[in-house]
Amino acid sequence: MTKSVTKLTASHWGVGVATVEKDTLISVEGHPRDPAASEINANIASSLNGAARILRPAIRKSWLEGDTKAVARGRDQFVEVSWDAALQHIASDLTRVRNSYGNKSIFGGSYGWSSAGRFHHAQSQLKRFLNTQGGFVRSEGNYSYNAALGLLPHIVGPYRQHVAQATRWTVIAEHSELVVMFGGMAERNTQVSDGGVARHRMKGNLAACAKAGVDFVNISPMRSDAADILKAKWLPAKPGSDTALMMGCAHTLLTEGLHNKEFMEWYTVGFEKIETYLLGAEDGIVKSAEWAAQETGISAQEIRTLARRMASSRTMISVAAGVQRADFGEQPLWMAITLASMLGQIGLPGGGYVIGYGVNANIGNIERPFRWGALSQGKNPITEFIPVAMIAEMLTKPNQPFKYQGQTHTFPDIKLLWWAGGNPFHHHQDLNHLHHAFQSPQTVIVNELNWTATARHADIVLPIAAAQERTDFGAGKSDNALVPMPRLVSPRGEARVEYDIYAELAEMLGNGKDFTAGKSAEDWLQALWATTQDRAAEVNVTLPNWQDFISGDVLDVPDPSPDQVFLADFRADPVVNALPTPSGKIELYSDKIAGFDLTDCKGHATWFPPRDIALGLKQKFPLYLISGQPKTRLHSQLDNGDYSVSHKIQGREPVLINPADAALRGLLDGDIVEIFNDRGRCLAGAVLSDEVAVGNVFLWTGAWFDPDFSAPQARDRHGNPNVLTHDGRTSSLTQSPASHSALVDVRKFIGEPPDVQVHNPPAFYQQKNTAKR
Repeated sequence: MTKSVTKLTASHWGVGVATVEKDTLISVEGHPRDPAASEINANIASSLNGAARILRPAIRKSWLEGDTKAVARGRDQFVEVSWDAALQHIASDLTRVRNSYGNKSIFGGSYGWSSAGRFHHAQSQLKRFLNTQGGFVRSEGNYSYNAALGLLPHIVGPYRQHVAQATRWTVIAEHSELVVMFGGMAERNTQVSDGGVARHRMKGNLAACAKAGVDFVNISPMRSDAADILKAKWLPAKPGSDTALMMGCAHTLLTEGLHNKEFMEWYTVGFEKIETYLLGAEDGIVKSAEWAAQETGISAQEIRTLARRMASSRTMISVAAGVQRADFGEQPLWMAITLASMLGQIGLPGGGYVIGYGVNANIGNIERPFRWGALSQGKNPITEFIPVAMIAEMLTKPNQPFKYQGQTHTFPDIKLLWWAGGNPFHHHQDLNHLHHAFQSPQTVIVNELNWTATARHADIVLPIAAAQERTDFGAGKSDNALVPMPRLVSPRGEARVEYDIYAELAEMLGNGKDFTAGKSAEDWLQALWATTQDRAAEVNVTLPNWQDFISGDVLDVPDPSPDQVFLADFRADPVVNALPTPSGKIELYSDKIAGFDLTDCKGHATWFPPRDIALGLKQKFPLYLISGQPKTRLHSQLDNGDYSVSHKIQGREPVLINPADAALRGLLDGDIVEIFNDRGRCLAGAVLSDEVAVGNVFLWTGAWFDPDFSAPQARDRHGNPNVLTHDGRTSSLTQSPASHSALVDVRKFIGEPPDVQVHNPPAFYQQKNTAKR
């Protein structure tokens, strides 16, 4: 009889209880104390044991033969090699590039969520290694809320701090009368939180708000962006029109005398510029409710009614992170702060605004009381960087200038790119262009679990151990729990722990101790735990020793601020608790930004129509493409897992289409359809649903990119929306991604749909069957 063993593990989507038999991971389920455990756990075992798992180091055939351009990256065969051969190639090429071009020609592209462990953190491991080798060009910011990171320090202060300071949902339940959600608040997003979440609290907290009688307004093309229990009023504004809707509300407050003049005087600067703009004196366009109705598709009466209700109620304005991932994405953030300032409730319990509610499981729900131990990345002597979403421009425009934060920078000339812990062929836009850009470097190295599109675009692929195949501890960046993560099973095939890979490589390069500091992985784990114990003791929390912890259950630590209200201290005394802005106040008008003289980001919140709309493309491509976090996985992680695959239609991602739009195109539920525009095309499975507004289609992100190079526009077989999105930026101020500003059309696919291939390994040249596949 086979004996099963259960142990804990942790992921960004929560704590898992794993079942193991004979050194094989059988299943992972949610922890019994989690009130809303994520079903994403069901992807882990099936993906780690799946056909796409990378089992041996592999090198692209053309690169190995010395003719790197013979076959394009992403289309070539691979040759499986020994670890010794792979590391010798890396050591040799890293040395060649450093000596010939300098470290400014190395890009450390470790961007992505990777695993939830504190020590085996892909970014920290790779960047620490590269820093011991002379440094690398880095990226700055993130794809999730980069416009907020870049804009808000000018307006109100550092966004990362504000996320931690968000008004708690328990406070909203007690004090708020109205929550207005620009971009909605999709429950599927609240399954995950960077670093992990021990208890999913969002569903319960929203239910408490509903029970307390708080009213919700969902401003989104997706009705399901608000949980059913909220019974939210749905205003399906056109994508990209949130700023206009806010301005129509602001104009109503201004002209009807409903704005709080005292708050504007004491806590803000620049309102006179806003007043002039709203009244049309600056550009000749009065930002009235009637004007906003034309831009948004919401009636002028609805807009005026909303404005009056906001002024007469204790109102919380919520702006989803997705709203700023669009053309001119800085503007709805700035205008939301302007609108909240006019209401005058910032700093009051249940009032004001928060940017980012619902972007993960923890914002407004919980926070950590101290910083957990973490592996130092060391110091990077290379100062050059790029904004995170400019990877394709960097690769295709070496030595050319770009604007960022009012300054001019120059793209580096990258010869070697090393990617670990992420999948740019998921999170980047215009993937056909990215495929072209990835042909530019001399060498691409990728660490991966599975044969994703990023791995297939590499020259050297290193198979790495999964979180369940190594020992670590989990602790979310905004959570109050510590989770033991003992090794559950041996790494599959010849996969190795990344720390051991870098340690051996550093030794080959002659400076092993610079990376390891003379420590093994186990030594480092105990050192990081000792640091965590020391920091816990500073807030009167006692943690067990390492051995007791790693063999035990989840540990909770106190919530440091269960009743916090965002900017309450600033409201109480705006002099003593001045904001870190030039004026110390909320800058509704920024002299600094105005001084940059940018055409795409003025000195105050400004209306710009989406670029494709302004170019007149709506007639050619009449449907707005909405792409958001899926409910079946975190981004593209473990896309080949059972839970993710179970929601696909004939192996492809589902695309939600309103029945009226489907009828115009002769589409039926379950049809395989082609979504297309001038940038690309992909196949998906049609789901007819009235939860998406007429004129919109909704396609989850994260399907592994599977281009068919024999088809027009290298049509993606699988349903990845980023073959359709443009690779332009929000503005030259923050250079953020603008993926939510795409127009498309849809038609039924005629003929036999091609098989999805990306969940299987690529072609191998003279494959050696030394590992069981």
